[in-house]
Amino acid sequence: MEAVSWRWVFLINVPVAVVVAWITLKHVPESHDTDVEGRLDVAGAVLGATALAGTTYALIEAPAQGMGAPAVLGAGVVGLAAAGAFLLVEARISRPMLPPAIFGNRQFSAANAVTFLIYAVFGGVFFLLVVHLQVVAGFSPLASGMAMLPITALMLVLSPRAGALGARIGPRIPMALGPLICAGSLLLMLRIGPQASYVADVLPPVIVLGLGLSLLVAPLTSTALSAVPERQAGLASGVNNAVARAAGLLAIAVLPSAAGLTGDAYNDPEAFSAGFGTACAIGAVVLVLGGVLAAATIRNPAMPEADHPSHCAVDGTPAAPGALHQAYDGKGGRTRT
Repeated sequence: MEAVSWRWVFLINVPVAVVVAWITLKHVPESHDTDVEGRLDVAGAVLGATALAGTTYALIEAPAQGMGAPAVLGAGVVGLAAAGAFLLVEARISRPMLPPAIFGNRQFSAANAVTFLIYAVFGGVFFLLVVHLQVVAGFSPLASGMAMLPITALMLVLSPRAGALGARIGPRIPMALGPLICAGSLLLMLRIGPQASYVADVLPPVIVLGLGLSLLVAPLTSTALSAVPERQAGLASGVNNAVARAAGLLAIAVLPSAAGLTGDAYNDPEAFSAGFGTACAIGAVVLVLGGVLAAATIRNPAMPEADHPSHCAVDGTPAAPGALHQAYDGKGGRTRT
């Protein structure tokens, strides 16, 4: 870093975590799944972490050491074996960390498949864009890191509106259009070259990406959570977040190699520019596939009839106007409530 050691970046989350913990303890009511009891699934947690660690290490090191290198081959075998063991353990124990039955819900599985494709692209491209701005465009590390702040600002302002839109018209259209808009932003990033101007070359694709993400993320998350019974909302949230993080992790390991960004390419502006263009093209294709998958698999929950009251009983909590009176069974079917 330009001002202080890069290690200071790990302290940024500390005050945020303290504030979140305080707000949670003060304002979030306690809740739990009444059907779940017993001890923690330690075996599942260890096997899941080992599977991710082994496969990720193998994917990262394979371009440098070769697929036949003992460390790469060993890590890959351990990761795949742990993944298989994880699936067996979760299917056989009575209280698994990740109940396989939850994926029998088609809406939930579809939302997580879209999540995997979308966040794989973002994880890889965000990482490469920051490097591209420094190596090719000549930006400072600080300027490169701050280049994507408009995305955060747009999402803070527009995501609640996108969530309301998804509740009104259903999640299918936002989840199908959002990835296509994001794909367009990746194609615009191809214009970022040597001596690029932030306002003319970097800001337009960043704004388009922020608009696409704002349209996509809220409906995607709410679809994953609303597809399961309310008592499993915490589990659904954890699975969806884990899918997103795993997708980004694997993309950072795989995408640079797939785009030819290995070894000295990170010190060669011309080579890195060519590789970044390939990465953007790959990402755009995957985003289009994500949008098509959402259009084909995500269902719009049925809206309440016009004469259905938009409130609960007198002693209940009022429902938001236009709220969806829809629940899903364990197999992805729909039941009226």
